[in-house]
Amino acid sequence: MNIEELKATAMACKLCRLATTRKTVVFGEGNPNAKVMFIGEGPGATEDATGRPFVGRAGELLTRIIEKGMGVPRSEVYIANIVKCRPTVNQEMKKDRPPEPDEVEACTPFLLNQIKLISPRVIVTLGGPSTKFILGTKEGITKLRGKWGEFQSIPVMPTYHPSYVLRNGGDKSPLRRDVWEDIKLVMERAGIPIPPQS
Repeated sequence: MNIEELKATAMACKLCRLATTRKTVVFGEGNPNAKVMFIGEGPGATEDATGRPFVGRAGELLTRIIEKGMGVPRSEVYIANIVKCRPTVNQEMKKDRPPEPDEVEACTPFLLNQIKLISPRVIVTLGGPSTKFILGTKEGITKLRGKWGEFQSIPVMPTYHPSYVLRNGGDKSPLRRDVWEDIKLVMERAGIPIPPQS
């Protein structure tokens, strides 16, 4: 199975209750041979409407980190989420929530196959839920960020979710510096030269 066949299967998925309320499946996007793969939690409203991961405010920040910070086009990395459909409180499509364990269980075979097919040099987990899932831990993101972990022999760098950075000061947040320090470690491990910062 290649990434397009996997996507076709995901687009038709009805394995959990999120299939009943989604507008679209947000499979993931980017270079199928990416050196770096970013993994978040689940799609929000903008992602559900467009079918693309990380395109709302948090996505704009992630794109700036990739394009301005790392100096690579967003299309050169791969971006996905643990669950491919938007989880909302009471399935009302108004307020987002973390995915429930049964939703994660139903959906993660897609993510595991994405990782296998892409075989990135480095995985970056964005926020607590994706970090806990990929590293099989109960530790919080503040303890884990900036420290290397491993998933099936692939180095994993946990860092803060862009939405957490936005909620805590955005561009002026000291968390931005933390995320950049983590990203520099990722670039070093992936063999991506760090561009001069303006």
